[in-house]
Amino acid sequence: MNRPLLLLFVLCFAVPAVLVRGQDLSPTPEQRQKRLTYEDTNKPVGWTSAAPTARIAWDGKHVEYRDASGGKWFDPATRTDSEPLQPDASAAAPEANAGYVARLQDNDVYLNKRSTAADAGGGRRGRRGSNATSGGDSETIQITKDGTDAPRKSEAHCNATGTRASYVMGGNLFVVEAATKEVWQVTSDGSEEMLHGVLDWVYQEEIYGRGDFQGHWWSPKGDLVALLSLDESKVREFTIVNHVPAGFLDTERSVTTEVTNYPKVGDPNPTASLSIVDTSTKARTVVDLAGYPSDVLVVRVGWTEDQKSMLVILQDRIQTWADLCAVDPKTGVLTRLVREESTSWVNRPEMPRFLADGTYLWLSERTGYNHVYRYQKGGELLGAVTSGDWQVRSIERIDETSGQLWFEGTKDGATGRHLYRIGLDGTGLVCLTPGIGTHQAELSEDGSFLVDRWSAMDQPPSVRVLDGKDGSVLKELGRAELTGAKEYAFADKLRLSIAARDGYLLDASLMLPPDRKPGAVYPIHLPTYSGPDAPTVRDAWSPSAYQIFMAQQGFLVLQVNVRSASGRGHKDISTCYKQLGVQELKDLEDAVAFVCKEHQGDAARVAIEGWSYGGFMAAYALTHSDKFALGLAGAGVYDWRLYDTIYTERYMAMPDTNKSGYDATSVIKAAKNLKGHLVLQHGSMDDNVHLQNTMQLLWELQKAGKQNFELMIYPRSQHGPNPQVAGHVRDFQWRALMKLLDKDWKPE
Repeated sequence: MNRPLLLLFVLCFAVPAVLVRGQDLSPTPEQRQKRLTYEDTNKPVGWTSAAPTARIAWDGKHVEYRDASGGKWFDPATRTDSEPLQPDASAAAPEANAGYVARLQDNDVYLNKRSTAADAGGGRRGRRGSNATSGGDSETIQITKDGTDAPRKSEAHCNATGTRASYVMGGNLFVVEAATKEVWQVTSDGSEEMLHGVLDWVYQEEIYGRGDFQGHWWSPKGDLVALLSLDESKVREFTIVNHVPAGFLDTERSVTTEVTNYPKVGDPNPTASLSIVDTSTKARTVVDLAGYPSDVLVVRVGWTEDQKSMLVILQDRIQTWADLCAVDPKTGVLTRLVREESTSWVNRPEMPRFLADGTYLWLSERTGYNHVYRYQKGGELLGAVTSGDWQVRSIERIDETSGQLWFEGTKDGATGRHLYRIGLDGTGLVCLTPGIGTHQAELSEDGSFLVDRWSAMDQPPSVRVLDGKDGSVLKELGRAELTGAKEYAFADKLRLSIAARDGYLLDASLMLPPDRKPGAVYPIHLPTYSGPDAPTVRDAWSPSAYQIFMAQQGFLVLQVNVRSASGRGHKDISTCYKQLGVQELKDLEDAVAFVCKEHQGDAARVAIEGWSYGGFMAAYALTHSDKFALGLAGAGVYDWRLYDTIYTERYMAMPDTNKSGYDATSVIKAAKNLKGHLVLQHGSMDDNVHLQNTMQLLWELQKAGKQNFELMIYPRSQHGPNPQVAGHVRDFQWRALMKLLDKDWKPE
């Protein structure tokens, strides 16, 4: 890949001198005596002072910041400081933009009207120059009066003008006129098995995002609603048992159950349909999906600004293609504009960004890397705006007048975060946030300068003003000073690039014991997730008291971005296709071997820990490798046939077409091969990764006569632990990890 290698070489047989922006973190003998206790890891530790506060001032031409001497203004044009200026009271006030939001309170719908006009101080500007709500005046109007005796309402939303609102009740969509309080029941066949305007479990979890159940969307002009309906009648139910219900022992002697629709791999999905609701005429037009399979996935819904088209993105069940389509609101006729295809899977595309001339920008991973393409309104490709062996993460701003595009991308490394600018014609690419690390940039309205808040894993937060043309530093406003990092034996974090067995370079970080001795070897703690496109190594300042405590106790704390979780692009991420865990484990093994060879790691004392996908990886490692002495596996998927359709089939295809892949990735089928010592933890009421996974693994371990494992079940806990027992989860893990501090410890 055409990217700089962030490789830090250290001596293995001496305590390293660590310089953080000129500050020596090498522990003195006195500092080596000050250690975190285990109890300290549950408390906030101030490793640094706060970085300076800075923002673009109300006039858009200065930077307002505060240092030890008080508030100041910086003029990027002249590079001089001055006293803050107050807005001219005689100047015309900025135009107010009223924003409306619907909310539910006591089962009734309220409309909140908020002003987004700048206040007397000019209003804060959001990230990269977008205007954030200043608070302003708020007006609340109650538009339904059903109360808590009525069936439960959900998903309250309103149009942009606040004249109409919508909600779902009993699986049906309702629209209410704000002025008259008149309610229109749009659908009538809603039920637990037929959902109109609200998503089911698998759609919100795997497509629209955990906790987002919105299934209907208002048009920009506020008279049309795009309505997604889900027929759940063929989806199989799954029952979760609560063994510790409210009032247990005293008033309740039995168990209670939760029954939900949960489609497991290969089973029927909900059947999706679309319609367009005209709230002015009270007409409903069905979208014609006859050209698509009956199990097509509706993965995004939106509108063009002129409201002439509803936009929808459709995917096949196993997500090997995605279609961007425009729908005529009057007829429901659907026209395909763009099709994305892949030999593995297609990630859910973003909606297009339309320009004033009718063209639009579209993000695509068709080359193996996510890039920006420009299309004619009818779907004709004009060309690529960005290209290369790196990817665009998001479009941040478009200035059509100057023909410029700002985006966040990975050209300068996937573990950091950088802002770039390029011409809409694909020329003039420049990085506006030079240097390593993670940058949060606030861009001025004219693009002439930006406020850059940045840090790196070995550099505390710093704030500076950069030139908007080339990213050069106009002024360093200040940085966070080391406080607690000087008081304790601070465990430094090394930025590593590790060559895997095939030469692929893995991004990694390593924390070293602050008092390690020449010739000694140390246990390795490897916390991981390693799920597709889910990196754990980020080049940002984020000291963890628990990890520093671990290093002080004598652990090498290793984190690795396996190639499928590298964030570098679909070309690398798709190496896990149809074989979840296989390549990931090889990469983790290679990283461990490197640390043992180069950084005094003890190959006989390696612990891998994870939750959810990380729990799968920990258990998979102990049943498919002999390189790990201890595995801490929480809430893992121990056979992918036991997980939901949309997530699993995206990466593993169908069980009947990839049986060998499902078998090769199964922890349950490999239980007889367990090596090392496995610690299992799971919530008894996990509605995401069912306890069924752990129970089936236990059965196979017991049949195989395995004794080298232990189990902790958490009642009343779902996919994450109940807050009342969250401390017990880590205490239980730490008790297991402590065994590795004994160099003579061997797994049972």
